[in-house]
Amino acid sequence: MYVVFLAGGIASGKSTVARELRDRGACCVDLDALSREATAPGSDALARIAREFGADVLDDKGTLRRSVLAQRAFCSKERTQELERIVHPHIRALLRAWLEGNREQDICVVEIPLLDRVEDLVPMADEVLCVTCPVEVRRERAIGRGMDGADFDARASKQASDAYLDEYGTSFIRNVGTRAELQHEINQWWEGALRRAAVTSASVS
Repeated sequence: MYVVFLAGGIASGKSTVARELRDRGACCVDLDALSREATAPGSDALARIAREFGADVLDDKGTLRRSVLAQRAFCSKERTQELERIVHPHIRALLRAWLEGNREQDICVVEIPLLDRVEDLVPMADEVLCVTCPVEVRRERAIGRGMDGADFDARASKQASDAYLDEYGTSFIRNVGTRAELQHEINQWWEGALRRAAVTSASVS
């Protein structure tokens, strides 16, 4: 099993790349989905979140009110780190379980919404694949899909910069051209990943 963390900013094309890799045979999971599972009603993590950030972060059905939590958890670096200390061990356990359940797969892709928030998980990956595109191009794309420009700016400002992705990525797909050009980039990466996966599998055997 060859584990790939797939990262990229808003409107970079990361979700498109994930779909394309899934179509080529990769086994994929979104870390957001694991995060939601970790904080499902009745979970240990959710109980600790309520104790730390206030009982009213839960609604009357015991479901996390994410917007309320965001206001309290992301108001400072210290509060964000406290949330991460609560949630990340559970996400890590769920990710390990998912990888274990798919250990017979050649390539497992983990879609990472915010790479800088999960640096502690990066050692679990054999490769960090970053989908990159200049922010001005991403902004134009997002607006073309109906997103308000100010909304894009607010979201992008909370995400890792292109420089950060350049530093932490080990491979890159540059999504700056046509769909055909993106397909070519994906195909090239995929062919290389299959070779790397084969080497990894042989070394484990």
